[in-house]
Amino acid sequence: MSWITRPGWLGNLLALVAGTLTTLALAPFDLWPLALVSIALLFLGLRELAPGQAARRGWCYGFGLFASGVSWVYVSIHDFGAASPALAGLLTLGFVAGLALFFMLFGWLWARWLRGQQTPLRDALGFAALWLALDALRGWLLTGFPWLYAGYSQLDGPLAGLAPLGGVWLLTFAISLSAALLVNLPRMRGRPSQLAAAALLLVAPWLTGALLDEYAWTQPKGDPLSVVAVQGNVHQSLKWDPKQLEMQLVLYRDMTFRSRPADLIVWPETAVPILKEHAEGYLSMMAGFARQRDSALITGVPVRQPNDAGELRYYNGLTVTGEGSGTYLKQKLVPFGEYVPLQDLLRGLIAFFDLPMSDFARGQPGQPLLQAKGLQIAPYICYEVVYPEFAAALAADSDLLLTVSNDAWFGRSIGPLQHLQMAQMRALEAGRWMIRATNNGITVLIDPFGRVTEGVPQFEEAVLYGEVSAMQGLTPYLRWRSWPLVLVCSLLLGWALIGRNRGRG
Repeated sequence: MSWITRPGWLGNLLALVAGTLTTLALAPFDLWPLALVSIALLFLGLRELAPGQAARRGWCYGFGLFASGVSWVYVSIHDFGAASPALAGLLTLGFVAGLALFFMLFGWLWARWLRGQQTPLRDALGFAALWLALDALRGWLLTGFPWLYAGYSQLDGPLAGLAPLGGVWLLTFAISLSAALLVNLPRMRGRPSQLAAAALLLVAPWLTGALLDEYAWTQPKGDPLSVVAVQGNVHQSLKWDPKQLEMQLVLYRDMTFRSRPADLIVWPETAVPILKEHAEGYLSMMAGFARQRDSALITGVPVRQPNDAGELRYYNGLTVTGEGSGTYLKQKLVPFGEYVPLQDLLRGLIAFFDLPMSDFARGQPGQPLLQAKGLQIAPYICYEVVYPEFAAALAADSDLLLTVSNDAWFGRSIGPLQHLQMAQMRALEAGRWMIRATNNGITVLIDPFGRVTEGVPQFEEAVLYGEVSAMQGLTPYLRWRSWPLVLVCSLLLGWALIGRNRGRG
C-alpha cells in the first residue's frame, strides 16, 4: 500500500475518491463512519509528500469532496440561470475547482510547516487543528462557503452529544483527530506514554458524546405554542413573474385561511414576492386575520429602505404582523443568487448573472430579534442558517429559532437535504426548537436535540401543524462559542510548528 503515501496519480486518485466519502457521510446518505475513513485516507496520503506534491493531493481531495457534494449548483445555473448544459457544467466545474484550493492550501501548509516524522501524537493533534482552521477560513473568506463540514455527519452519530459544547466545530475536530490518531497508532509502538495519551484522546470524545447524548442543557418555559407553517410549492420559474404575483398572494392567503388556528403562522422566504411597501394592504388584511385568531404571522418579503448613506437599497426580509412585531433584513447573502460580485463586469454576460432579485443589500449587524406572542425569535433567512457562529450569536438571546428558505433553486438534488441537516445542527447546538418553513420543502419542526418532530412532503402544497416550546438557558456553545476551541487549536498549531522546527534543527 506504499503507493498511497508516495507521489503519483494512483495516490491522487485515491485522494479524490476519499473526498467523495465525506459526502456519503452527510445527508441524505448518513454513513457517518465514512467521514473518519475519508480524513484518515488523506492524512495517510500526505505522510511522505513534499509540499508541492501534498498541495496537489490536497486539491484532488477537495475536488472529490465538492464535485460530489455541491454539484447541485448546476441545477441553479442551468435550470434557472438559462445557461446551456456545457456552460453550466463549465461554471460548476470552475466553482468546484476553486473550492478545492482550500484543501490545496491545507496540503501545502501541512507538509511545509507542521508535519513531523518522529512525533506521531503531535502530528495527529496538529493535523486536526489545521483541519479546523482551514474549515473556519472556508466559512469566512469572501463571505464564506461553510458547507460539507465533516462534523455534520455526527448529527445522528455517537459524537452528537458534543455539539452543545462546541458546535459543529468540536465535532469536526474530534473526527479529524480520531482519524489521524487511528492512522498513527502503529507508529507509537515502543512509546508507552504517547500510546496512552493517544488512547485517551481517541476514546474521550466518543465516550463524552455518548454520555451527553440527549442531555438537556436548556429547559422549556411557558406553555407550548401551536404552529402552522405553509408550504406553497411555487415553481421557481414562476416566483418572480409579475403575471403570477396575484396567484401566489391568493395561494398563501387561502391556505392560511383554511388552516387550523395556531399561535404562530409562518410563511417561507419571499412568500410575498413584492416589495413590502407595495404589499401593505395585503399584509394589513393578513394582520387583521391573524389578530382575529390571536396569532402572529411571520413572512418573507423584500424590503426597500435607505441605507446609512441615504441610498435606497433592496433587502431580503422577514416581517411579523398580527400578535407580534419586527422586520429583519438578511445579513448573509448568497453570491450570484442575491448579489453579483464584480457586477459591473459580469452583469449581462449570461442570464445567470441577471437572476431576479440578485441585487440585494446586506442587512446591518445587531438588528433586534423578531417579537411574536411574547417570544424573542432568532431569524435566519436561507443561507444564514449554515453559519455556526452567526447563528449562535442570534440564538443566545432567543427563545425560539426560525429559518425560512426557498430551496426550489436546487430542484430534486441533495442540496436541500444537506441544508436541512445544517439547520438541525443549529437547533442541537443551541438547545432550542426551530421552525423551518420553505417554499417547496423541506418544511419541518426541529426539537432541541436536532430531531425532526413534524414535517410535510417535498414538492407539494402542504400545511404543517405542530407544537414548539420557548426555551431558556444557554448551552456551553452559546455561552462561550468557539473561543475555547480557537485557543486550543492555536496552541496545538504552535506546538506542531515549534516541534517541526526543532526536528529540522
